[in-house]
Amino acid sequence: MLVVDTDVLVDVMREYQPALDWLQALPDEDVLVPGFVAMELIDGCKNTGEIRATRKALSNFRVIWPSESTCASALTVLMDCRPKYGLGLIDALVGQMAVDLNLPLATFNKKHYTCIPRLQTHQPYER
Repeated sequence: MLVVDTDVLVDVMREYQPALDWLQALPDEDVLVPGFVAMELIDGCKNTGEIRATRKALSNFRVIWPSESTCASALTVLMDCRPKYGLGLIDALVGQMAVDLNLPLATFNKKHYTCIPRLQTHQPYER
């Protein structure tokens, strides 16, 4: 299992071949999409057609939400990392969800996540 960040799903939705190949090559493991990532994707839509396509794409994944304790930990991470690293709210929540699930986060935005303790990130394919 792994947690997927917004940038990777954008590549999948744009049918970027390396992203599609990576996704197809995954063994029968679940790709977990934080609900906030799904919301970011919807927020980027310009019309109902794009929302419909995004909803359809998301239906292929398991969307997960943080627990109260994950939110509390993300708040601590945000307070610790925001001033020095510029960590954003959504990144704090997504990163902490991966930590609490003890799963890697597939992302190209490693810089955003460097300050989150115990977070494992990996670049899933070449860009």
